[in-house]
Amino acid sequence: MAQTGTKLIANNKKARFDYFILESFETGIELFGTEVKSLRLGQCSIKEAWVDIRDGEVYIYGMHINPYEKGNIFNKDPLRVRKLLMHREEIRRLIGKIKEKGLTLVPLQVYFKGSLVKVEIGLAQGKKKYDKRESIAKNDQRRDFERNFKGQTRY
Repeated sequence: MAQTGTKLIANNKKARFDYFILESFETGIELFGTEVKSLRLGQCSIKEAWVDIRDGEVYIYGMHINPYEKGNIFNKDPLRVRKLLMHREEIRRLIGKIKEKGLTLVPLQVYFKGSLVKVEIGLAQGKKKYDKRESIAKNDQRRDFERNFKGQTRY
């Protein structure tokens, strides 16, 4: 996602820890005006969010967008179900892959691409407890290496 003209709004680090991300997709999202204004202020959380496909359409549940403080009657429910915008062929392909054992869709990040709000969703497979321990061990090794390397460069 390191492209020009993108601004990260929310990132779901927990998803990358809890799941193996097999494939990721960029989707649009159906929003109202006050929700976009709130997103411009960075008031969004996708930690508890999940993605589901119903009747051939993709929806995101549990995504929290704080109400815009100057929006009064135009504000929507912060936890309402929002529709994700994808091509029909992509949705059909996702339905086929989700039917495989143990695969699910999780939101990875929300960002602005130009003036449009995009949601990156990932086709994910859950990690077992020992996989999570391996991830923690790798992170610790990397951190120790960086700490040692940083100490060597100083004279």
